Amino acid sequence: VAAGPREQLLYLPCIYRNTGSGIPDFLATVDVDPKSPQYCQVVHRLPMPHVGDELHHSGWNACSSCHGDPQKSRDFLILPSLLSSRIYIVDVATDPRAPRLHKVVEAEQLALKANAAFPHTSHCLGSGEILISCLGDPQGNGKGTFILLDGETFEVKGNWEKGGKIPELGYDFWYQPRHNVLLSTEWGVPRALQQGFNPQDVQKGLGKIKKNSILAEKSKKNPFFTVKIFLITVGLWIFHEFGEIWEFWVNNLFFFLFQEGKWEAEKVIEVPSKKVQGWLLPEMPGGRNLGEIWEKFGNFLTDPEPQILQLSHERQKLKKIPQKFHFLTKFWDFCPKTWEFFLKICDLGFPGWDFWEFQGKRIPGGPQMLQLSLDGRRLYVTTSLFSAWDRQFYPEMIK
Repeated sequence: VAAGPREQLLYLPCIYRNTGSGIPDFLATVDVDPKSPQYCQVVHRLPMPHVGDELHHSGWNACSSCHGDPQKSRDFLILPSLLSSRIYIVDVATDPRAPRLHKVVEAEQLALKANAAFPHTSHCLGSGEILISCLGDPQGNGKGTFILLDGETFEVKGNWEKGGKIPELGYDFWYQPRHNVLLSTEWGVPRALQQGFNPQDVQKGLGKIKKNSILAEKSKKNPFFTVKIFLITVGLWIFHEFGEIWEFWVNNLFFFLFQEGKWEAEKVIEVPSKKVQGWLLPEMPGGRNLGEIWEKFGNFLTDPEPQILQLSHERQKLKKIPQKFHFLTKFWDFCPKTWEFFLKICDLGFPGWDFWEFQGKRIPGGPQMLQLSLDGRRLYVTTSLFSAWDRQFYPEMIK
């Protein structure tokens, strides 16, 4: 994979909700071919047909899980809308530089066939189907359910889980077919989240915002969910070496390890809170939102504190678990000789802190999502988390 062709285009969901503009969200196409005269420019915008969708995560119709099927290819981008509960299917094969809308899966279909709403993360399965996590039911209550889309027609097939216990909340997830396991996290009750960040929501019984991790093992002995509770587990990802027994990382605080016939979690990293002024709370939690793990290095960002950290990990050969972690840097300018874009970022984006400037442009906010190139040389970063929270944490971004 690392020896494959370099990426030439990026597709980015762009959100207008909470800006007061009355403009629909859109999918931006960015040229990242250094030989192109339009290098690092937005070359196309695909507006959604409705206002207020809140595009969030995105996924593909096909992936490495179905690598044995030569008929499968990444022809369609899956765009769940977090608040309208629509799912947009975008054709990126006919004209990759100018994607077109292929189909809209309306919220009514999710409600009718799965009693689900607020779709979040989309991953393709080896079966050819598409699995999407949801945050709640159509009434805005918390419900950590999963829905299945047909990989050809994109019709809602129903719920992925069949009986058993369903988590009360949902958010991100990843799975590992080799170990027959799925791991998901929780965020909060949708009807509370869409109003913005409010610490009192927890006391009001509106959800355990950013708290739980759910381990789902599909087997005869344990047909569905085992719930384990940890602190501030939001995004998660999978180690890129699929044969490893320690596959899942959550919040860069824990890794999950299968040993002696059961799954366990061990805390390996903790980002300390920081005392601040002029913010919503007296202390800014040192949470983490998303990262990338490769064989020797991991890159992750902290949220809401705006910084990017890189860590290295060493594993003991016999146990095959991480034995040592240390931070290499908290800046983007590490390894300038091996990274094509060495950008510098310090503490920024909050009241009393300086905004980051790059090529004459002020960048409000902090890093939110990361994507590492297949060859490990380029790290792409976006800045928006969730428009209702951006409005509170990064008001300059909304402007």
